[in-house]
Amino acid sequence: MDYRSVKGACTATLLAFVLVTPVAGQSRGFAPTDYYRLSNVGQVAMAPSGDLVAFTVTTVAEAENRRHREIWIQRLEAGRPSGDPYRLTSPTEESSDPAWSPDGALLSFKSKRGDDPNDVWFLRMDTAAVGEAFHIAGVEGAPRWSPDGSRIAFTRVPEAPDADGSEREGWIAEDAVTLTLDPDRFDGRVITSLRYKRDGTSDLLPDPSARGKRQLFVVPSEGGESRQLTRGPFDVDDVTWAANSLHLFFAGDELEDDAYRTEPDVDLWVVSAAGGSARRVADAPGSQRSPVVSPDGTRLAWLTTSQRGAETDVWVAELGPDGTTGTASTNVTENWPLEPGPVQWSADGLTITWGARIGGNVHAFRTAASGGGVQQVTEGDRQLRDLSLSRDGAVMAYAATDVTSPVELFVARGDGSEEVQATAFNDALAREITLMDAERITWTVQDGSQVEGWIIKPVGFDAGRRYPLVLKIHGGPHSAYGNRFFPTFHVLSAAGFFVLYTNPRGSAGYGNAFEYATRGQWGILDREDFLTGLDATLARYPEVDPDRLGVSGGSYGGFMTNWLTATTDRFSAAVTSRSISNWESWWGTSDVPGLTEFEFGGAPWEQRDLYRRLSPISYVENVTAPTLVIHSEHDYRTPMQDAEQWYLSLKKRGIPAELVRYPRSSHGLSRTGEPWLLVDRLERIRSWFVHFLIDEAGAVTASR
Repeated sequence: MDYRSVKGACTATLLAFVLVTPVAGQSRGFAPTDYYRLSNVGQVAMAPSGDLVAFTVTTVAEAENRRHREIWIQRLEAGRPSGDPYRLTSPTEESSDPAWSPDGALLSFKSKRGDDPNDVWFLRMDTAAVGEAFHIAGVEGAPRWSPDGSRIAFTRVPEAPDADGSEREGWIAEDAVTLTLDPDRFDGRVITSLRYKRDGTSDLLPDPSARGKRQLFVVPSEGGESRQLTRGPFDVDDVTWAANSLHLFFAGDELEDDAYRTEPDVDLWVVSAAGGSARRVADAPGSQRSPVVSPDGTRLAWLTTSQRGAETDVWVAELGPDGTTGTASTNVTENWPLEPGPVQWSADGLTITWGARIGGNVHAFRTAASGGGVQQVTEGDRQLRDLSLSRDGAVMAYAATDVTSPVELFVARGDGSEEVQATAFNDALAREITLMDAERITWTVQDGSQVEGWIIKPVGFDAGRRYPLVLKIHGGPHSAYGNRFFPTFHVLSAAGFFVLYTNPRGSAGYGNAFEYATRGQWGILDREDFLTGLDATLARYPEVDPDRLGVSGGSYGGFMTNWLTATTDRFSAAVTSRSISNWESWWGTSDVPGLTEFEFGGAPWEQRDLYRRLSPISYVENVTAPTLVIHSEHDYRTPMQDAEQWYLSLKKRGIPAELVRYPRSSHGLSRTGEPWLLVDRLERIRSWFVHFLIDEAGAVTASR
């Protein structure tokens, strides 16, 4: 099925799915504390022979306020699950990143154990009983086996010969002009680089001169002394072997430390496994990444993005004997408008498979290596990830989630048929609670674009009652909502709310033009999409009370929450998370100031009027909605000062507002933050909206 036919099947104004109907014993919806009981499958790795699938299972250790990850195994017979999955690694250790040797005899994984500095371990899988995990001498990074199994490649940062091992190494830039009188008394930073912080790190980054680069190493598969193959001034990424095991391909950016560059310029490189200088595979504009060699070794497939904001495509080229590409290359997704992920070759080298977002779904797609139409391999209103195929392509495994189902493992034929769910880690919780499925809704905006959204009804929905509604807005803006499990949505549904979540212009999964339609118009163009989506929902669902509407979002969604409450009077309560209120101050404190330089056409002094015109703080005097402001103290993507400016402005104006500051947390609190804090956040969102849209609204109605 091609893209057009898939989209053509989704043009109905509303497509309703079957609601999950409460059964005996199910008397409640999803509570914030139910998050502690969720299990998530990921990092799927199919054995080459197709008889075993390794995967990770992540759970929450509530008492320790942490997540725990283990590797599990599912046996297959004739491509179907055989018996129950079983735990492979110790429940007392953290384990991840399973990978198979070419013959399937060994499984590698990462695990930090005790004081052992080497976190790369191996297990024998070709024996009746799995023995103890062991190291292979010389392997000090995630292994990449050569196709003939004779060598293992990996990347790591070599130790600098002049490194002093001090925790303060790189705190003072080598090119600093100012002098330090007493290094023992000065424990601050001297910064001369533009890139000195990154979200997700608990501290500032050392000076680039002190940061080593990941280099490529090779070691015999039986172990031994590793040989360093590269010594470039850039990180080595996306390593893959040539089919003849004589060369290795990788991606690298010679100018990665040039903080003034505005366009991506990652190249593909090839180096001999015996040593020697690395050479460019092809000299092409833009970024080339994720190289994969065909099984017969004659062709190379990779992903290309010609410039920032351009479409990403899959290219295929013939390979010469030295590993470089010839002049003949083909863009095999030239007429396909979606964005492909890393590719995999079929065993016969005739087709290429990858995963991609299509609207609210994520599925596997395939095309002929020679070019032609793209076909969708998997179907359904859900999102797939971590697709892994057997060597012959006859069997594939992947993790999948939908609106009412957390991530589980699935197995199917190589063509997507005869799919079977292989795990059921979340079934016990599902039997105790009621989860409402989503109903798809679409509407058309003024320029003719069709916008997609979804409605989740309140648990215990009664058509004779009126309910409040919360509009949820995703981050990005170039990400997307869709058919996956969102705990926040079900917490609100359980509390008695309709939940509307949408993919306005600017969202991914609808083509490049749709994704970048909002450049220079954040809050102006997309505002229409949210408000007309509300109108379409109110027209379709008379049970929604138009006087009890809430709005909530994080990152870009936090910006839009601030913007909508400052430029409309539609909302009676708001929750803004990791938000932006002032683009000028955001630009000077974020770790990604290049975002607005690209999206707004320049830095603040080049687009001063636009930065101020698109800043919610410019209109804060119009806000009337009580607002909960949630922010993380180590958020370097949208730093704290934007939350403080918004909160202080609201409080000065007498608008009900609370500021919740989460310690030890970065921009990703709602996804990967400490479990205790993440669950606390869910409860604060729930209780804020309950207070202002249910309790207080009910008191006003009663007084009337």
